[in-house]
Amino acid sequence: MEEIVLKNKKHGMLTLLVCIAVEILALVGVIGYAIKMEASLEQETLYMPLFLVCLLILCIAWIPLVGLRVLKPQEALVLTLFGKYIGTLKGEGFYAINPFCQSFNPAAKTKLNQSGDVTQKATATTANANELSISFDVPDKKISLKIMTLNNNRQKINDCLGNPVEIGIAVMWRVVDTAKAVFNVDNYKEYLSLQCDSALRNVVRIYPYDVAPGVDTTGDGIEDDGSLRGSSDVVASRIRDEIQTRVNEAGIEIIEARITYLAYAPEIAAVMLQRQQASAIIDARKMIVDGAVGMVEMALERLNQNSLVQLDEERKAAMVSNLLVVLCGNHDAQPVVNTSSLY
Repeated sequence: MEEIVLKNKKHGMLTLLVCIAVEILALVGVIGYAIKMEASLEQETLYMPLFLVCLLILCIAWIPLVGLRVLKPQEALVLTLFGKYIGTLKGEGFYAINPFCQSFNPAAKTKLNQSGDVTQKATATTANANELSISFDVPDKKISLKIMTLNNNRQKINDCLGNPVEIGIAVMWRVVDTAKAVFNVDNYKEYLSLQCDSALRNVVRIYPYDVAPGVDTTGDGIEDDGSLRGSSDVVASRIRDEIQTRVNEAGIEIIEARITYLAYAPEIAAVMLQRQQASAIIDARKMIVDGAVGMVEMALERLNQNSLVQLDEERKAAMVSNLLVVLCGNHDAQPVVNTSSLY
């Protein structure tokens, strides 16, 4: 289905004025006939055809008014005539179309957790809170061409290591082909939401939550350090491309996809936190030991250079042990003063 953009249809104001003028003239003709009939019954046969014409015009002149449409910026209207697609109105303006045309949008009443629908829900809630307000539920068949933000619900997905993680994404999208969006899929909003969930699941299962050894996330057979937490931009780009390939047939363009929430599932969150804490402690201890060994080496070299004291191997080992205990201990060491001979 190819989109057909209707042009040269912005005659709404002219059609409105012409219809009003014709209705007024027809009404004047009917009233004038009634006045003439009261004044002279002999002229009834003479003015009868004119009266019938005016009465007919008065009855049908309002029909073109049914075809008047008003569009705001970044709005479109898909039109069908007796079930056949005839074109799409795009751009702001006052349009006059065939009064027998119908606007078609199967996703008009679909409400998702996205920018436009959230605004409409908030407006409806505010209106219901006011007791004096009166609302009329009129379905809007217009298709928004604005950039929309779809914030799907969080999903629980297993990463490549089998760990369950919770992840949520926000997808910025817009309709670029109204004919495909309306006719190629049953409901383009629901279709987009389902494809976002499916694409997210397919991409997340390739990555670990955090950097892990022996994992290939690019598919080139070489281990890499890709992860959901550390490579969020790369993951979001792959999610966007995956969604785009799935929604091309629906006439939708995916502008951007971003990860809005990422965490371990509650059932393993505590265990993974302990694992991260243990890893951090090990790294810190390793750094402390490396620094302590360097300080001990420096101390022994300085003692040998200045010839302050001559130590045999046993005393050196004792000195190294004491220095390491002091430098690597969690608490301050308690000094012991030796007043006797070293040997």
